[in-house]
Amino acid sequence: MKVLVTGGAGFIGSHVADALVAREHDVTVLDDLSGGDRDNVPAAATFVQGSVTDVPLVADLFSTGRFDHVFHLAAYAAEGLSHFIKRFNYINNLVGSVNLINAAVNTGVRGFLFTSSIAVYGSSPELPMTEETPAHPEDPYGIAKFAVEQELAVSRAMFGLDYIIFRPHNVYGSRQNIADRYRNVVGIFMNQILQGHPMTIFGDGTQTRAFSHIHDVAPVIAESIDRPEAWNQVFNIGADHPCTLNDLAREVALAMGADATVTHLPARAEVAHAYSSHARLRGLFGERPQTFLRDGLREMAAWVRRHGSRETPRFEAIEIEKNLPAMWRDR
Repeated sequence: MKVLVTGGAGFIGSHVADALVAREHDVTVLDDLSGGDRDNVPAAATFVQGSVTDVPLVADLFSTGRFDHVFHLAAYAAEGLSHFIKRFNYINNLVGSVNLINAAVNTGVRGFLFTSSIAVYGSSPELPMTEETPAHPEDPYGIAKFAVEQELAVSRAMFGLDYIIFRPHNVYGSRQNIADRYRNVVGIFMNQILQGHPMTIFGDGTQTRAFSHIHDVAPVIAESIDRPEAWNQVFNIGADHPCTLNDLAREVALAMGADATVTHLPARAEVAHAYSSHARLRGLFGERPQTFLRDGLREMAAWVRRHGSRETPRFEAIEIEKNLPAMWRDR
């Protein structure tokens, strides 16, 4: 089948593109390379450089590509920073998604797969969060993701566009952009260690997350379009077992062969505890072994050491300075 992967030069997107090529799909990748790398794109895929916010480009790509399915992974996924870049967040994560949905409907795309986020749940008293947990996003990133989910449901009812929604969480592994100071704490920690700096944690470090290895996530996403029962459903996907950020820092230091030196910064606005149930996913896709955190971190650490440390540029288009953490403001 002919498939489009947006964000296919990025972290999760490139691994999904790899898995789709392995499943012998005809893959086209659309990516603006703002956070991805051209070298991440599978050699067998067709690459188009451009943004999902470029309406004429998207319309032309869909018109000429005649895709059967769309895998929409392009996003600027800095959840915490989204409070301070609201307009940028909604243009890229919501309006860009609507551009794709419009083009999909207009060109007869059969199915639209969307990677949402655990951020749609916000702070939930119910842990682990299930797909039935009420969505209550607490930041613009989560709001945008949930709005796209709702738009897909409406587009199915109005236009017959089938969809699959995945809500991944805290994915890590090779190809993660460790130069991004605003997201992906595993990569941030490893880059700080390579630079000889202490790892930085906002607050006391008792926040809990379940860190999910990319090899446990991307193949399932790629496989899902071949599962008839998956269509028009929402699935949590990722690791089952949470750990605190303090524990994560110790594990990252162990993987990197470094001392676990941590600097605690003033707490910022974030969900304290976020991890989900994957019973629905297992019910459809079956039981699959999960990568142990220590093993996955060791694998990523080897990749990071091969590629070396990276500078962490400041996001220049900050829209609101009030309450912006100093670490995110400083150059």
